[in-house]
Amino acid sequence: MTRSKSNHTDFFKDVYEVAKLVPHGRVTSYGAIAEYLGIKSGARMVGWAMNGVNTQQDKEVPAHRVVNSKGLLTGKVHFGGNRMQELLEAEGITIKNDHRCKTSLRCFGTHVKN
Repeated sequence: MTRSKSNHTDFFKDVYEVAKLVPHGRVTSYGAIAEYLGIKSGARMVGWAMNGVNTQQDKEVPAHRVVNSKGLLTGKVHFGGNRMQELLEAEGITIKNDHRCKTSLRCFGTHVKN
């Protein structure tokens, strides 16, 4: 089944709205957002949507707060340099040299709920 352009746009908007729910100083994963949206195996689709944040007019989407399930800053290439890490550290999140969140997502992350 293929998505129409309007469904594609709606999906991106849904992802961005969920990302806005992640509070300052917290992170969530692509998979957690996908699960919240009812697409349990849609982590890559969420990642694809998050990659589009830089091209959107809505700069209120905290894309830096979305990491992969292991805490890796996989989206950092879309921020340029170490900007993603800098934004997270400014919110009090400690990052190790290998760009993993120091604390696991289980105790530090946010799993958004309906």
